[in-house]
Amino acid sequence: MVVQVKPSVQHSSKTMEGSQQKVDANVLLLGAENVGKSALTVRFLTRRFIGEYGDIESIYNHNDRIDGREICFNIWDSLYSQNSDTQGCVSDKQLRWADGFILVYSICDRASFSVVSQQVRRIRQAKKHAGGSDKTPIVIVGNKRDLQHRRTVSSEEGRLLALSADCGFFEISAAETYHGVLLVFHELLELIRETRATRKGIKGIVRSMSAVFGRRRID
Repeated sequence: MVVQVKPSVQHSSKTMEGSQQKVDANVLLLGAENVGKSALTVRFLTRRFIGEYGDIESIYNHNDRIDGREICFNIWDSLYSQNSDTQGCVSDKQLRWADGFILVYSICDRASFSVVSQQVRRIRQAKKHAGGSDKTPIVIVGNKRDLQHRRTVSSEEGRLLALSADCGFFEISAAETYHGVLLVFHELLELIRETRATRKGIKGIVRSMSAVFGRRRID
């Protein structure tokens, strides 16, 4: 079973990207240690589950075909800093690079849920400060749903965090199923495409208004 919450959207996905056939998406995975970021990433890339990983930060490239379009996922599986001064922090480099974010916590680790909450705030604040949109695509993922007997974070808490920050939300088990992981990445892709379509629409309106007022000044 996969628990899901969808953020508010404004456009139909059928109208996104126009006639463009290839879509590149830079996806940054964030979260505390041992929440399953690497397991989730590798599950998406290979369909296989691997439970143990070393402290390795990697960027993966994965090509897929969705709705007739070629999709190139660039996935940055980040390490969590152990420096207490930077807990929950997202670097400026990561913020500039990413088109969308997957923030992962373990339903068995309340501290990891707090980290995700901090990271959501950091991303939203940084984007606003940079003059960007506060609708940056984010999907929050509660992992390790197969370990219900060790749960310390309820599904409702995850949903409420996602709703309050207008993020997507899934509660999954990367260990048990590939399908839930696939839904996470595909949902983030849809949010990225929605955001790009909105930006293109705004730029088009600005250009049209500039042209109209420019003609009036000439006349």
